[in-house]
Amino acid sequence: MNDDELDLVFKALGDPTRRRIIDLLRKRPEQSLFEICAASFSEDGKGLSRQTISQHLDMLEKAGLITTMWKGRTKAHSLNVAPMQAATRLWLKKYL
Repeated sequence: MNDDELDLVFKALGDPTRRRIIDLLRKRPEQSLFEICAASFSEDGKGLSRQTISQHLDMLEKAGLITTMWKGRTKAHSLNVAPMQAATRLWLKKYL
């Protein structure tokens, strides 16, 4: 992982909405955009719009924190912890 990739991971993790999406995907992988929207609403009654979640999913995917695969006509999103592990190993571990 180079510095640019590390910065992208930390930028993605710096947003509370993206961390909330990561938590949802940790609890249940392979969720569609619709399922993530529904789960975000049921969690605290403050649902996020499809557009907002979609934009955050794009950022998480660019940072490598989620993977996607098509299941028929539905795009399923899953958490990928490898970039977080790499960030911990390469940078955070110095301070622990």
